[in-house]
Amino acid sequence: MTETMPDKGPAHIVVLGNEKGGSGKTTTAMHLIALLLHEGARVGSMDLDSRQRSLTRYVENRKAWAEANGVKLVMPDHVVIPRSDADTVSEAQAIEREAFEREFNRLSTENDFVVIDCPGTDSYLSRLGHANADTLITPMNDSFVDFDLLGRVDPQSWKIKGPSVYSEMVWESRKRRVMRDGGKIDWVVMRNRLSSLAAKNKRRVEGVLESLATRIGFRLAPGVGERVIFREM
Repeated sequence: MTETMPDKGPAHIVVLGNEKGGSGKTTTAMHLIALLLHEGARVGSMDLDSRQRSLTRYVENRKAWAEANGVKLVMPDHVVIPRSDADTVSEAQAIEREAFEREFNRLSTENDFVVIDCPGTDSYLSRLGHANADTLITPMNDSFVDFDLLGRVDPQSWKIKGPSVYSEMVWESRKRRVMRDGGKIDWVVMRNRLSSLAAKNKRRVEGVLESLATRIGFRLAPGVGERVIFREM
């Protein structure tokens, strides 16, 4: 199948992606959506994980709470892209691509920002989302348990042995984006659930991440600290 670029409108596309669950990806997406809405931006949101529907539940709960309490809350223009259960891979991908492009074209034309939440596994829809990002945000828990999302590290020397499968997928998405329209994907890795303690492991993770950032080309950003409010929201 020949890959083409959807007819993207003027919106800035922000994709939340990684291949690990529990890193705060969907929660970060909803916080970003709420911030942009309260800044006065028109925001479209797209949930590519129709099985878990975590972002969709956030949006539905926000709307239900507002209606129940008589509070006027700004809401995103939200859609869910379902996974196809067609008999063959080619048929399923064609159906998913058509659904993705239809909603992507509309959202990116009618909004200032489109926030796309990808599933925590490698899938065709996830790769479509990544390939259309202007900004890719990858949250990760601040530990070496989650570090292999980005790269392989020698456990004795802490030296980087090479990029991970996910990093290689992002690299391929970047190459395809340049070939299609000359665009670039700004990749931001966000360290999440940061400890307030200056622990040795925390400093070690930071040092290895800084080395890897230079090697594979992402920007490093601090995320949300390890606080009760993060879990409660």
